[in-house]
This record gives sequence, C-alpha cells and structure tokens, in this order.
Amino acid sequence: MSAMRWSSDDGSAVVEFTFVAVLLTGLTLSVLQLGVALHVRNTVIDAAAEGARFAALADNGPGDGVARTKELITVAIGRDYAHDVTARSGTFLGHPSVDIRVVTRLPLLGLVGVENALEVTGHAAVETLDE
Repeated sequence: MSAMRWSSDDGSAVVEFTFVAVLLTGLTLSVLQLGVALHVRNTVIDAAAEGARFAALADNGPGDGVARTKELITVAIGRDYAHDVTARSGTFLGHPSVDIRVVTRLPLLGLVGVENALEVTGHAAVETLDE
C-alpha cells in the first residue's frame, strides 16, 4: 500500500494559528503569574524590613514592628497575606537587633497558592539613646 497523500492543505493556516495562539497565551500567562509572585515576594520583604526598622526605634518595641508590618502588607496586597507575622529581639552580625519574620502564601495561580511557602525576615539594628 502506498502512503495516503493529501491533495490540499486547505485549513492548515487555521490549525497553525490555533497552535501558536495557545502557546503564546500560555507563555504570556506564565510571565504575568511570575510578575504577581515577584510582586508579592518583594512587597512582603519590604514590609518586613520596614517593620523591623520601625520596631528598632528607641521609643518602639517588637509589637509595634509587627503591627506596622501587618498594616503595610494589608494595604499593599491584602489581609490574607499578613496573618503570620512575628517579632523577636536578638543579634544580627553581633549587634542587638529586631527581627520581623513573615510566613505567607506564595501565589501560583492568580493570588491562589501554596500556604506557608514564602518566608522572609527583616532585620534592623536597635537604636539606643546613649548620652
């Protein structure tokens, strides 16, 4: 038997367009999702660092830093991302510091994602009022 030969390539442009459109749409959505994930990550990192700096001021404490961090995250990306924020006093590179730790969701499909998959810590040197 001989191989079957197509006598016409009518409609092949439509099929090729569909294949390319599906691939480009998938690629575009993947890049947009990466942008969302990076935005959430960077926002949480900045909020933790700002919360640590706020807590390290001479007239503030770790609780103030937690409240500031939660406020910043809530305003920027939503309350669901600010539920696990903790603070502790310690040392960082040999200096007294305040550490603000945030554990939150990493978005994988829109803003839906894996709970507790993103963990960041902000550090700040404690301010003292030595005379």
